[in-house]
Amino acid sequence: MHRRTFVRGLGAALALPAALRAYPVDARRVERIGIQLYSLRDAAKADLERTLGEIAAVGYRQVELLESMHNFDMPPERLRKVLDGLHLRAPSTHIGTDALDDLPRVVDHAHTLGHTYVVVASLPMEPSKATLDDYRHWADRFNAAGETMRRAGLWLGFHDEPENFAPIDGQVPYDVLVARTDPALVRLQLDTGNAALGGRDPLPYMERYGDRYWLFHLKDAARLGAPHDAELGTGVVDFKRLLARAGSLADKYVYVEQESYPGTPLDSARRDYKYLASLTY
Repeated sequence: MHRRTFVRGLGAALALPAALRAYPVDARRVERIGIQLYSLRDAAKADLERTLGEIAAVGYRQVELLESMHNFDMPPERLRKVLDGLHLRAPSTHIGTDALDDLPRVVDHAHTLGHTYVVVASLPMEPSKATLDDYRHWADRFNAAGETMRRAGLWLGFHDEPENFAPIDGQVPYDVLVARTDPALVRLQLDTGNAALGGRDPLPYMERYGDRYWLFHLKDAARLGAPHDAELGTGVVDFKRLLARAGSLADKYVYVEQESYPGTPLDSARRDYKYLASLTY
């Protein structure tokens, strides 16, 4: 390269805005940011349509619904119209295990609302009384339900809770359940904060089961084993490294979820969105 050409190129690079020069050319961002509706559950219970409007106004374009809470009694057809009017998509919803006893209804609602995933939110067991056989039982139930879901063009998912990481008889029950579920029938949603609240760094789980995680709840915690979650970027979860190990997010779904707040839930949802929208990895 001639010296004059080099100098011109250097000058052009220095003329770039500082914000553009601050990041590597190949830096990635989360392009589609969603939120789990449980983050704004009290407001949604009072006025679901208004709450969805506030979610859209923040900048979120995807929302994970709560079939487990009957979507706050808004019928699926009406809810779909509200979502469409706000240009929101609902790729997934949470269900309780009781919904596995009425899969035709779950499938019908999922198709109406445009879901790809139906995610079991938690297991109906008293943590202090749960056994590894309980986890094996539910893994088998998920495999059976997952087969039905696949025939309907949907995926069944499982979402971790903090108690899933407390050892039972020397084994981590979450690992037992994951090992027993069939990846061709059941996909996983990693709740990073719940793993941290359960005393586990979520990063090794991403490294261990990364190809099985298709949905994410990005949630922070002040420390491993903390009693409650925290706003994104204020705790111990290393979101940069975690997202870097998630591979392409083109066919995956990333949701903010926060369950406790330093102020109002909506203010936390705004700050969480701003943090994640500006995060490069």
